[in-house]
Amino acid sequence: MVDPQRLRVFRAVVQTGSINRAAARLGYTPSAVSQHVAALQRETGLVLVERHGRGIQPTAAGVTVADHATRVLDQLADFESLADDLREGRSGTLRIGCFMSANRAWMPGVVAHLAVEFPDLRIELSLVELRGQHSADSDLEVYIAEAVRADRDPAAADGAADGYDLEPLRTEGYVAVVPDGHPLAAGDSVAIADLAAQPWIDNDHARGPCREIVLTACTAQGFSPRFRIAAPDYATAFDYVAQGIGITVVPRLGAYLLPSGVTALPVADDEVRRRIMLRVKRSMRTHPAAQRTAELLRAAARG
Repeated sequence: MVDPQRLRVFRAVVQTGSINRAAARLGYTPSAVSQHVAALQRETGLVLVERHGRGIQPTAAGVTVADHATRVLDQLADFESLADDLREGRSGTLRIGCFMSANRAWMPGVVAHLAVEFPDLRIELSLVELRGQHSADSDLEVYIAEAVRADRDPAAADGAADGYDLEPLRTEGYVAVVPDGHPLAAGDSVAIADLAAQPWIDNDHARGPCREIVLTACTAQGFSPRFRIAAPDYATAFDYVAQGIGITVVPRLGAYLLPSGVTALPVADDEVRRRIMLRVKRSMRTHPAAQRTAELLRAAARG
């Protein structure tokens, strides 16, 4: 293994033409420069300099090594600059996993801030919809842990926590989205049991934990929703509601930018809540862009 510092010293010797001038340029003693040159010759197994009068001159091999040393050291300087940028979050790639409603409600604002503060940073977003659908490539992930239960700590129970720090971002309730003018629309809130006789619009093609929370609450009240139609996502379900086809129940964050013609009512049942978690790769703890992303997500979750 060739020591880069010895390459720097040898290059200075060739460029200045003498041990003494190289020592003066580098702030070394002539003896230290001679030792570096001798060590480089041992490392490479090459004769790099030869006596010439009272001084030395590079051999043909020495000239070639000095020429290549310039390119190698320039590349090393570029690498060191890149490493500095990566440490400071100025370049590289940040991979963020996020479920759909958080991606729609939070991520545009988060990414807008990151684009200004870290203009050379590449941001890759992926959808994480199902419990346990974690990606080993994600640097940060926002995901749904489970229905809220007093006897369980999702951070302790999450088996995918290896290599990640976990923290709760937000616990939130659900809303029932009904057409304007619906008999329920005049109320301040609604109980799940009050929706038993209503035609429902399914809104979760992934059959994920958010839908499971609602179905479990319905079962506890002694009924199963009568789904009239299955929409592929929340936004499409809202459009069906606006047409009077039925009602739909979504987490509060999912009721983002509702279309005209619908009303959202808080679901009063305490068990109809979900917990949103953030996990950050431990190797990214000191990465400025990852730290800033976590701060922005916490702020968004409080909003």
